[in-house]
Amino acid sequence: MNQLSTKQKSFYKEIARILWEEWDPIGVNDGDNEWNDEYDSYVPHTFKLAIDNADASKIAKHLSTSIIQNIGMTSNPNHDLKIARLIVETKINILGS
Repeated sequence: MNQLSTKQKSFYKEIARILWEEWDPIGVNDGDNEWNDEYDSYVPHTFKLAIDNADASKIAKHLSTSIIQNIGMTSNPNHDLKIARLIVETKINILGS
């Protein structure tokens, strides 16, 4: 992460926050918990997709696949798409188009 610009680092951290606070497919964040690294392993690929200008549906597919293959749960494609749109919107807000 050292070779990232300050804005890119900020965006990377925002993805981690979004996955923890908004995505949370296993429900470990009940609002009382301090931040933990539960979803940090999903940040690098999600960040790369966003930086490479993947659209929200592609990011959502990655999130859904992660839930099914890595977590072993059923995904909620509509929720994953909502989160992916938030990630794309956040990218635009921090980095521009």
